[in-house]
Amino acid sequence: MPARVHVVGAGLSGLACALRLARDGTRVAVYEAAGHAGGRCRSFFDDTLGCVIDNGSHMVLGANRATLAYLAEAGAADAIEEIAPAAFPFVDVANGESWRVAPGRGPIPLWLLDRRRRVGGSRLAEYLGIARLARAGPGDTVRDRVGETGLLYERFWQPLCRAVLNTDASEGSALLLWSALRAGFLRGERASRPFFFPDGLSAALVDPALRRLAEHGAALRFHARLRSIALDGGRATAIGFADHSVGIADDEAVVLAVPPEACASLMPDIETPQRSNPILNAHFRTDRKVELPGGMPFLGLTGSESQWLFARGEAVSVTVSAADRLIDRPGRELAELLWREIAPVLGRPADPLPPWRIVKEHRATIAQTPAGIARRPATGTAFCNVFLAGDWTATGLPATIEGSILSGFRAAEIAGRIPDGARAA
Repeated sequence: MPARVHVVGAGLSGLACALRLARDGTRVAVYEAAGHAGGRCRSFFDDTLGCVIDNGSHMVLGANRATLAYLAEAGAADAIEEIAPAAFPFVDVANGESWRVAPGRGPIPLWLLDRRRRVGGSRLAEYLGIARLARAGPGDTVRDRVGETGLLYERFWQPLCRAVLNTDASEGSALLLWSALRAGFLRGERASRPFFFPDGLSAALVDPALRRLAEHGAALRFHARLRSIALDGGRATAIGFADHSVGIADDEAVVLAVPPEACASLMPDIETPQRSNPILNAHFRTDRKVELPGGMPFLGLTGSESQWLFARGEAVSVTVSAADRLIDRPGRELAELLWREIAPVLGRPADPLPPWRIVKEHRATIAQTPAGIARRPATGTAFCNVFLAGDWTATGLPATIEGSILSGFRAAEIAGRIPDGARAA
């Protein structure tokens, strides 16, 4: 066991790494460039709306074992709400048609035989695309495998690809989408069950982890941006910040849980994904509690720029993934556009525009294309005591909450063995 592990970055991957190490008795120091933890997955109080909102809406599934383990270790298992049986309601904004995707029991998707459980208007033969996706090669896109014609492409494959990969189906990695589909929908209802954050992301994923780390005696420093790493003899010997440096002893390790562009700046020899895709979120505060069609706290949309709705109290949030075509538009223009789309779905007037807040994540995830996936680095590096964590690393999973947390757990597992690795070097 190392004497201490220095975790750089307090996003979910860094928190997961630190939490697992601290649980196992390792001394941990966490350094975060911002003034808060959580990275791209957190909540904050918005003065305009007068309520707490998430910087982006997220959903967890029953198949996301690493996330559920993280919540348990942080003492936050009750901060997430399971929705059972699994069902995913949708509305086509263009024509008002609605349906529910409702996986059945068992790993074999026999539930597809029941048209009431399938995408509205779809034919059973269209789902042969699942078998074609399963045979995808490393260079295949989702569109390459399933084709882009037919109703199922617009109502299932495209929404699924954008939601899971934050990448359009025309360029999203078929292998990566297959990994998510195989772990969730194709394993049946229990693995597909959605979990909702009723009190927000920070209340479940950030604040409990910080409290648990404090209980373990972990050191946490905010406003600490890593400027440099001193490397000598195949190992890190120091990490440098603006006002000081920290020596790294022979029996200590460093985990870089930072974005790919920061990793590339600190360690240029490590190959990292170079493209990123944005996500746009619009939050609206209404005059009464929001009830979504389908009776769930979330709703999928097709035939519109808006892709998903999430309701919490009087607030409703719109998510637009792979949002390159919208991200540079002015905030008010975006708010008006998206509210006009969702107001009829909510049974609300399109005018006047309610209080709103636009949140733009320009680098929400890496572009999960075949080329981008090929550049994902492994957890280990050429240096015996330097390791990587982040949803952009080679987890085999999409760049989601689950991928981020799993990367942190893997870094903790390997960093926890660094004395042996250091001696071998």
